[in-house]
Amino acid sequence: MVLETISVEMLLLYNLAAVMAMMLVLWGISLVLGDVSFIDSFWALGFVLVVCVTQMLFPFGGAHQSLLTTLVVVWGLRLGIYLFARWLREGPDGRYVAMRNKAKGNPHLMTLTKVFGLQGVLMWLVSLPVQLGAYGATGDLGVLALIGAALAVIGIAFESIGDWQLMRFKSDAANKGQVLDTGLWRYTRHPNYFGDLCFWWGAYLIACEAPYGWMSLPGPLMMSFLLIKWSGAALLERRVQRSRPAYADYMRRTSAFLPWPPKG
Repeated sequence: MVLETISVEMLLLYNLAAVMAMMLVLWGISLVLGDVSFIDSFWALGFVLVVCVTQMLFPFGGAHQSLLTTLVVVWGLRLGIYLFARWLREGPDGRYVAMRNKAKGNPHLMTLTKVFGLQGVLMWLVSLPVQLGAYGATGDLGVLALIGAALAVIGIAFESIGDWQLMRFKSDAANKGQVLDTGLWRYTRHPNYFGDLCFWWGAYLIACEAPYGWMSLPGPLMMSFLLIKWSGAALLERRVQRSRPAYADYMRRTSAFLPWPPKG
């Protein structure tokens, strides 16, 4: 049923309910599998769920909604399938295993709240541009939306190429324990995360042409914090430095995030 008079507040609440319901189902699956690592792929696929729910409840966003929906579906399916295939290939992620082993009290309750519940809330927050950018948007795409679309496409390309180069590098047994410093990885230590950042700031620029779009700023800001300071680059580099001595030299000569010619 399409709710033609749905308010923006109700749209946000319906999306939050859909995301949390998905996370609850995934938590149940994790209990059966004894592993929560597959959640990373559904972090990407969950955004596809958000745009689908938004499209169902408010299909009146015109060109802006169509553009945001298309971009998110392409980005989410590509990244989600890539991460799911990696989980099938590599098995449990050490980060989640460590979290579970350090959990005080019931580990299942910990994963429900600190893994699935937390990621659900963050997903809903990060996806604000694709929710608010669809609500009330009318008319043709403006300059800001076109710039945002270009930035988002660059982000998808950067992330996709970076992931492909890393997958090829890791598939060669001779590279075990080595550091990838060619291709996009020559210019930034995290081309995949940089691509993610471009995508969500691009989505925000598109959303800004909708009446409530500017209010979605917490979305790209939160994604920036997650990728740079919390669960993305910072966490990964702490782990990699312990296992790969050559990474310290790679860090010295390679830009941390923004693509830039290497030093030396």
